[in-house]
Amino acid sequence: MKRLKIILLLLSLQVSFIGFAQSTGPSDPGNDPTGEEPPLGGGAPIGSGTLLLLGLGAFYGSIKYKELRTEKESEQ
Repeated sequence: MKRLKIILLLLSLQVSFIGFAQSTGPSDPGNDPTGEEPPLGGGAPIGSGTLLLLGLGAFYGSIKYKELRTEKESEQ
């Protein structure tokens, strides 16, 4: 079983190296040197996604805290 795991690990590493070897090189950033085009990404807002991620993290943490607290109470 250990030998199979090692073989699968080596194969997965080999596949990732082959994928890097097939890349075509750096892509064109798309910015106009005259400054007339908008920056790469178009100035997309990221604030709402950050707040959503923080809110979900706080919710998950509160659930885990509640589970831990009820588990401690049941031990006593």
